[in-house]
Amino acid sequence: MDKTIIEPQRSIRVKCETDVLVVGGGPAGIMAACAAARKGVKVMLIENRGYLGGNMTIGLPILGFLGRKGNQIIKGLPQKFIDRLEARGAACAHKPCRLHVSLTIIDPEAVKSEALDMLREAGVDILMYVFCAGAIKDGDALKGVIIESKEGREAILAKTVIDCTGDGDVAFLSGVECRKGDSDGGMQPPTLMFSMKGVDVPALRDAIVNHSDEFDMDTMPPEQFREGKFITVGFRKQILRARAAGYSIPVARTILITGIADDEIWVNMTRVNGTDSTSPDSYTRGEMLAIEQIPEIRRYLQDYIPGFRNAWIDRVAPFMGIRESRVIVGKYVLTADDILSCRHFDDAIGVASYPVDIHHSVGDDCTMHWCEDCYDLPYRMLVPEKVGNLLVAGRCASMTHEAMASARVMSTCMAMGEAAGRAAGIAILDGVPVSEVDVKKLQRELVDTGAYLRP
Repeated sequence: MDKTIIEPQRSIRVKCETDVLVVGGGPAGIMAACAAARKGVKVMLIENRGYLGGNMTIGLPILGFLGRKGNQIIKGLPQKFIDRLEARGAACAHKPCRLHVSLTIIDPEAVKSEALDMLREAGVDILMYVFCAGAIKDGDALKGVIIESKEGREAILAKTVIDCTGDGDVAFLSGVECRKGDSDGGMQPPTLMFSMKGVDVPALRDAIVNHSDEFDMDTMPPEQFREGKFITVGFRKQILRARAAGYSIPVARTILITGIADDEIWVNMTRVNGTDSTSPDSYTRGEMLAIEQIPEIRRYLQDYIPGFRNAWIDRVAPFMGIRESRVIVGKYVLTADDILSCRHFDDAIGVASYPVDIHHSVGDDCTMHWCEDCYDLPYRMLVPEKVGNLLVAGRCASMTHEAMASARVMSTCMAMGEAAGRAAGIAILDGVPVSEVDVKKLQRELVDTGAYLRP
């Protein structure tokens, strides 16, 4: 039997009150806070790290700004953020990609300062180094959250809360029904990214373009690599040879991403199956195992992949990129069938086109399934089934395991965040719960402020 203690009852200081509280400062949270901010609406964002940006700060490209037909389907605030990065040389233009639909390369360090600037310009109050540790409820209505910091436990009261934690922390603590993984509970494994400098990128490009029989890419034609930034997903022959020679490589494919610098490559090849980011024990174990994998992956790249012989590890991402953890059960649960059938919804608040990309919870590979065009994101997937005054945006919104494998990418999470923020702002000014926001009014505001919705 587990030991327990009784914590004495105590009064908790109310640190502050706000109209809209955004919990989590990643891609969805940044957009949500900026979108909610307007005259007459007080917005606050809290984050447990000492910087903003979430998965935009770990070396990943942003996938899915473009649709399968080459048209741009993520616009609005997410595009404004990319424009700001591009103006300072910290982002590249969206590039079509046969495998990932599109990729947008960003500088992870620039994201941190640009996010701060964008939020402060919008008038958002920012509080970092605090954890959401509990929910304040009145019946089924969420009234705020309990935070933990070096000052102890405090409360933040809010009329509306937007959960952008990625793990659905606020929803879980509020009693919202949450699910994890596939039918067996298996979740997509995380990756700890790292970058290498001194890479001879022209030599890497030449191998793919001119020697594709030897250095083959999954699905992607050699022509895609002739110019511009790129992602490699392939080199399966090289991994098989390395394994035969005794190398321990945790993945079946070599995933490399060009950085902003000409000699920089971000490596997406660590993999720790069975990691649960909602469990500190599991998360710690996963992080340690991923760190242990990096030297062997570096050795493999230097010995088997053109351009890496004289390269070195420049930096390791500050945390593992989590592909999957909790999702809520909302008013609507997005499914793989919705995605693959390119479904329209009357309450659409965004559009997405990234494939159903499942990194297997067991083994070393993944599977991908594409829709022919794009699909809608319904507002109801952001609204929990029971708890009021709460919206959930990002990869913890209401989706099945398969649907989340598509909607988890950052561009789609940013679109969900913007919609949640605009809905929260409208709810405050109209004096209605976020679950009862006039969706037509929300859609008009999204379109009027530059977002893309299918006609």
